[in-house]
Amino acid sequence: MIRSETKLRVRYGETDQMGYAYYGVYAQYYEVGRVEALRLLGFSYKEIEARGILMPVVDYSISYKKPAFYDDEITVVTYIREMPKGVKLPFEYECFNLNGELLNSGKVVLVYINKSTNKVTAIPSWLEDALKPFFSPK
Repeated sequence: MIRSETKLRVRYGETDQMGYAYYGVYAQYYEVGRVEALRLLGFSYKEIEARGILMPVVDYSISYKKPAFYDDEITVVTYIREMPKGVKLPFEYECFNLNGELLNSGKVVLVYINKSTNKVTAIPSWLEDALKPFFSPK
């Protein structure tokens, strides 16, 4: 399993009239967590794209529990719980406030697209090789 933690602070422009972190901003927070999780594998999104792979989001879901407010520090915990197979790369998320309270949980699924053909493709071997050590049987 891959587990990554990323700390973010809610900016004023990310809040709604009620003072809550706007519900839609969590997609961006999840993206930050996802990018940092991939760095654990030794890749940046920029490098993955330079290797000819695009990874668009094909599914996004979130369950809200509590709001975050302007200037709150939140922790985005990002998981890849199982070895990805085929054409999809699923990420799971949990966001916590400084008191350790769960704010929301969610899931994002990406697919691999060959940049030159613009077609869905299987997981690249170099990415699969980077993931394997995190899912080796113990």
